[in-house]
Amino acid sequence: MNFKAVIFDLDGTLVNSIEDLGDSMNEVLRNYNYPTHSYEAFENFIGSGIRSLVVKALPENQRDEAQINRSFDDMMHIYRSQCTNKTKPYEGIIELLDQLKARQLKLSVLSNKADEFTKKIVQKIFPGYFDSIHGLSLEAHKKPNPIKAIEISKNLNIKPEEIICIGDTGIDMQTATNANMYAVGVLWGFRSKDELKNTGAKYILEHPLDLMKIL
Repeated sequence: MNFKAVIFDLDGTLVNSIEDLGDSMNEVLRNYNYPTHSYEAFENFIGSGIRSLVVKALPENQRDEAQINRSFDDMMHIYRSQCTNKTKPYEGIIELLDQLKARQLKLSVLSNKADEFTKKIVQKIFPGYFDSIHGLSLEAHKKPNPIKAIEISKNLNIKPEEIICIGDTGIDMQTATNANMYAVGVLWGFRSKDELKNTGAKYILEHPLDLMKIL
């Protein structure tokens, strides 16, 4: 297949953001005198957006709508000021992006992270690399809904089947499949090889530069 574009997930795929997410949410929890969580626990909370993370991090008996809304607002406020404190690209990502750009592939980011934070992180850490950056603006558009992936395809004027969709979770693999794109899973993120394979990964990367084997 002659691939012409690559759509990347953000958290767990391009960047390791778990410490900034965990630090921010734990600050919210401490402010309410709720138990905090380890970074390892937060790895299982992410993937479906910040609101979902907030719900999972709250004590089970404190998940009424009012408390969720308060905690979500607090998390957005705190994370806004520290979303790039410790977040960094995974080893090999910059080298991969350089090689993809050299081959003139179109590059996009599609994340379930809030659009404001997705753009802030990508523009700071990867300036000039991506043709478009898309975070979550409407809950109804959250991956694995393929609507934004298909929109990227149309805007690039590239057929879905000519696009590689890369991510670290089953949600990303389902998104790729739903959009008729080539699903590629990565093992340096927050989910297992089994999850990726069981949700439609056609190829799995152990290191970012492994992608060049299918190009």
